[in-house]
Amino acid sequence: MKEILNRLINQETISKEEAKKVLVNISKGVYNTSQIASFLTVYMMRSISVEELDGFREALLDLCLAIDLSDFNAVDLCGTGGDGKDTFNISTLASFVTAGAGVKVAKHGNYGVSSSCGSSNVLEHLGITFSNDESFLQRSIDKAGICVLHAPLFHPAMKNVAPIRKELGVKTFFNMLGPMVNPSFPKNQMVGVFNLELARMYGYLYQTTDKNYAILHDLAGYDEISLTDRTKMITNQEDKMILPSDLGIQRIKQSDIYGGKSVKESADIFLKVLQGEGTEAQTNVVCANAGLAISVVNQKSHQEGFELARESLLGKKALNAFIKLREFSN
Repeated sequence: MKEILNRLINQETISKEEAKKVLVNISKGVYNTSQIASFLTVYMMRSISVEELDGFREALLDLCLAIDLSDFNAVDLCGTGGDGKDTFNISTLASFVTAGAGVKVAKHGNYGVSSSCGSSNVLEHLGITFSNDESFLQRSIDKAGICVLHAPLFHPAMKNVAPIRKELGVKTFFNMLGPMVNPSFPKNQMVGVFNLELARMYGYLYQTTDKNYAILHDLAGYDEISLTDRTKMITNQEDKMILPSDLGIQRIKQSDIYGGKSVKESADIFLKVLQGEGTEAQTNVVCANAGLAISVVNQKSHQEGFELARESLLGKKALNAFIKLREFSN
């Protein structure tokens, strides 16, 4: 580790194989907490290379507890986090809206590290029980249209890193990896990332796969469509900018999508929106993200997906998907 750290501190890069080996060694407990913390800290102060990111991704996928959901043609809606925006749980809500629209969802998520309330925090607070049992998850996605893949249950390699990430409390390269390491290996993904450089790297890596994908970075700094600005989108077919006017809606203010300061406040917002009682801005931003996920799977236009998402949310189909998942998980 000492040699690797010295090279990284000197702004050198490591190879894909070296990056992979470091993560494997972390999972085996080869390094102490100071070495792991130093390794994470270095990547907060220098850029990560495509080869390094690919090596880290490959290691986590090789080490994960894989789940077979191939019968369901599911989509994952997952952001990197780390954008520092403290929005309400937009992509998690959009996942239930997508499921309510009849598109199967394999939602990969975790507790918040750099934000007050991550996907797993709000779902756990609202009574969703996490499991890594394959047959349970298959029944869940079949009956409720959605299953939740709580990252720590599928990535034992992370057990030595999780407490250090929590203590650091800031984004690390593991934020960059989250959407890439869904243990069900979904063929469809809508991925939000926290900067344009990472969007470019994701695009480079994803074009070597057989996924249907949309990679997003909102130019106001969000790892999802915020409707406060234009959003850069990279897909299998094109690179383009998404504007609120493309969906026939108005641009909104950043304060319109601010989240709660606690898990309880975030959960209250989550339920209000899910019950169709959110503000117009909250409803539109959730449906803009869900609509794109729907369009990725069904090969529809974003506008068509947006309309299906609004029908799912306002017609209580998304709420029904949530209620079924909660009942099923308990």
